[in-house]
Amino acid sequence: MTTTAPTADARALGLAHYAARGVLERVLARHGTTFQQQIALRAAVTADAPQTTGDLVTQVRGSLKADPADIRATFDELLAKQLLVADGAHLRPTDAGRELIAAIGAETAPITARIWGGIPAEDLAAAGRVLALVAERANAELAAPAA
Repeated sequence: MTTTAPTADARALGLAHYAARGVLERVLARHGTTFQQQIALRAAVTADAPQTTGDLVTQVRGSLKADPADIRATFDELLAKQLLVADGAHLRPTDAGRELIAAIGAETAPITARIWGGIPAEDLAAAGRVLALVAERANAELAAPAA
């Protein structure tokens, strides 16, 4: 009996996204962190130089497509948790913020290896090309005036 793989479509993409996000959110919950907080904190931690709140909001919005006011509120939460600190116009990660991102990364690394391990490189390359094209087209739709 031969089975065929399902065709990639919006539903398959969504199901894969939410399954992977569910795994990540389980880890984040153990650290008292939300998905959006982790994305925002990671943006600050991985920046080459201290960023303004506006720069970080723009970067996170590019990733999450979230409302800028919600993203600013997330940065306020990270400041209140002392994972970020304001330094003039810039936000800098604290040692606690860097440690949190490192701990989340260490905890998710073996899970990621189990999920992605064993997928042939050519399949990953093909999926990467398709996902890049889908993201490009979706971003173009978001940039277009609403119909």
